[in-house]
Amino acid sequence: MISKRLGILRFVLRSAAVLLALNEIRGLILAAPVFWAMYQSGGSAVAIWLGISSLGGIALSVIVPMFALKKLEKRLQPATA
Repeated sequence: MISKRLGILRFVLRSAAVLLALNEIRGLILAAPVFWAMYQSGGSAVAIWLGISSLGGIALSVIVPMFALKKLEKRLQPATA
């Protein structure tokens, strides 16, 4: 019974890993307009600051789920004797 639950849980986690990869692609797609806007503005200090802030938010939305998934996977692994 427990092995069946662990199998289902591993399947869910692997599916989450695929979704995480798609999330990284989404992050790249969201970063492109930020770089374009900084280029169009001529690289003013305000544009660079807003760009860095936007890219930081995008990076957090991509990186935090990746670390959470790794931590969850470590906790769910059965203890070895």
